[in-house]
Amino acid sequence: MSDIQGNFFEQTPSQPRLVRCEAITDEGLKHFQDVYPDKEISKADLFYYVYGLLHSPEYRERYADTLRKELPRIPRMKTYEAFKAFSEAGRRLGEMHVNFDSQPIYEGVEIDYGKGSLSPDNYRVTQMKYGKGKNKTILHYNDRITITGIPLAAYDYVVNGKPALDWVVERQCVKTDKASGIVNDANDWAIETMNDPRYPLDLFLRVITISLETMKIVKNLPALEILDN
Repeated sequence: MSDIQGNFFEQTPSQPRLVRCEAITDEGLKHFQDVYPDKEISKADLFYYVYGLLHSPEYRERYADTLRKELPRIPRMKTYEAFKAFSEAGRRLGEMHVNFDSQPIYEGVEIDYGKGSLSPDNYRVTQMKYGKGKNKTILHYNDRITITGIPLAAYDYVVNGKPALDWVVERQCVKTDKASGIVNDANDWAIETMNDPRYPLDLFLRVITISLETMKIVKNLPALEILDN
């Protein structure tokens, strides 16, 4: 397994302990240190630089054809200031994306909880649905709870070809696998693992925050001024 900084941990049969193996080589680090010889750059700095760079719309557009065919190639910025900007942005993005469960709940929406007091069962989700005509400013969480005023800008954060919010709507549900007959119930995870029956609702609200903050960081990434070699 690996952590956010690209470090891999292995458990060997002879030694039942975790061994840290950095995924960034010394040669890879030196390749960047050579460009900025008077600056201190760590492997963590380089890891987050890569994470920030891969979020750059300009990078994705410029290398779109190559990215469809092979692994990403990581260019070096002409200036240390640009390298640092990508690295710092990548660090903020990485820490936010990994710790998504602890991000603030977005408070700019209206939530109609229906009439009467709420019980844990009232937070049960079967399949979230957007508003009529696929109005994505509205989300019917279940028959009782409806969210309105969802900012459309939150759908600009796309993961694997789909807005992050759409992934939440798609995955936080009750669904039976046709091949195996196994029932995947998001409510089980919410109650048994997270100890919070409203976890799917709060997850959607947290991902609004994450999506908006991600796009804010992405829009402030520096221009892609890279070295020729």
